Amino acid sequence: MSVIKHAEGRLAQVLIAPIVSEKATSLGERNNQVLFRVLRDATKPEIKAAVELMFKVEVESVQTLLQKGKVKRFGRSIGRRNHVKKAYVCLKPGQELNFSGELA
Repeated sequence: MSVIKHAEGRLAQVLIAPIVSEKATSLGERNNQVLFRVLRDATKPEIKAAVELMFKVEVESVQTLLQKGKVKRFGRSIGRRNHVKKAYVCLKPGQELNFSGELA
């Protein structure tokens, strides 16, 4: 398997924020997965490389989904929230991620 090189500047921007919710916490405990909001044009290999570079852990797999923005009313006008891409990052057994100021 060949190793793909990614630009480190791009990898620093790929991960927007970790998703901290009840569902994300239960996934972390059950499946050793972590959720991130990522750039909409980010690819799975880029997300994997970014997590491994930023947190010094080994990633087993990455699953992504595009969540459409909700349509909301602002007074009389109707607007829409932005679309969001989420990444479910599955860590290898024995690996752990802690968010102690690394992505602040």
